[in-house]
Amino acid sequence: MLLCAGCSQTPAPPVAAPPAATAPPVASTAQPPAAPPAQAQRPPAAPPPWRHARDWDDYRHQAALRILALNPDGTYTGPVHQPALAIPVLEVELNRDGSVRRIQVLRRPGQATDTVQLAIDAVQRAAPFGAVGHLPRPWRFTETFLFDNQRRFKPRTLDL
Repeated sequence: MLLCAGCSQTPAPPVAAPPAATAPPVASTAQPPAAPPAQAQRPPAAPPPWRHARDWDDYRHQAALRILALNPDGTYTGPVHQPALAIPVLEVELNRDGSVRRIQVLRRPGQATDTVQLAIDAVQRAAPFGAVGHLPRPWRFTETFLFDNQRRFKPRTLDL
């Protein structure tokens, strides 16, 4: 039917715009809009493209950047908060293709022990990493996680 209406030669009469609705006055006791939920998660940023690592230091740095990018709600950048809430240290063992074979906890903090699992989860979210077949064995690296009071972390490698 719309196609036929477009073919007619008689112009359609102009359609009058509906009258603009006026908004009622806002009372001074109106409540502010609700804040977004505290647990709303930002989508992870695209990790930087993985390039062929020259050595284990370069590999660790790229892995730290990837962990940071794929855990946007649980990380911070900038200076390390003093004193740190907790400092777990993980050793990440890799397969030739960069997938995680095993994660071993080298240091458990005396307080905020839940940060160990937060760090493990962050590494698993960032996996797989780049291939390691060209690097000397053993195919593993360590990362130290510096947690602040909000339980956000910064990989220590990024400060080296």
